[in-house]
Amino acid sequence: MKDNRTQLKHLQEQIIRCTKCSRLVEWREKVAKEKVRRFADEDYWGKPIPSFGDFEAKLLLVGLAPAAHGGNRTGRIFTGDRSGDWLFDTLHRFGFANQSDSSARGDGLALHNCYITAALRCAPPQNKPKKEEKENCFPYLLQELQLLPNLQVVLALGKIGFDTVLKAYQEIGQADFDRRPKFGHGHESKLNQQIVLLASYHPSQQNTFTGKLTQPMFDAVFKRAKEIMSGNG
Repeated sequence: MKDNRTQLKHLQEQIIRCTKCSRLVEWREKVAKEKVRRFADEDYWGKPIPSFGDFEAKLLLVGLAPAAHGGNRTGRIFTGDRSGDWLFDTLHRFGFANQSDSSARGDGLALHNCYITAALRCAPPQNKPKKEEKENCFPYLLQELQLLPNLQVVLALGKIGFDTVLKAYQEIGQADFDRRPKFGHGHESKLNQQIVLLASYHPSQQNTFTGKLTQPMFDAVFKRAKEIMSGNG
């Protein structure tokens, strides 16, 4: 496990230095330079976003990508935006986080039994990554999955995260399903003998403001994850 922790740390350092996608490099740096008025006095991160959490986690969350003025500003995924407000409040209530808010690196946030990653590590324009950009980032997730040996539940936040997880487990030869699972909020399927895949709508403003994703719906997914992890699944 100690070696896994070291390898994960080195992988995150590699991710931060990544410049594979010229469009994303240009966009993230442009956003970091021009900023928005409400964050005009802040120094933006403006680099790829590393994953973070508990190296011995049983729960893995897979999102889409950092937000232009969220993770791309703060340097931590789901930090400093409305999606993160939803996510970390929920994680805290279910015992996966030590606090309910996530505003900046160094704010004291710590995750317990939970690790957070994403399909892409750079903020894409209009939140719409290109196929080749997803492919360029894909090897990072493959490596992470193989360095997190205690996983029991993978929770995909949104369809891109869901599709990326399925592809990744097939790629590493750890997908045992006969029929490809379909995305839908609350759907669950066994990836293999050890891991269950849960699906949730992404806690984006578009979904939460319109009521497509409600707090009870989001809570139900985490309640199910806890049940599986406790052996009651």
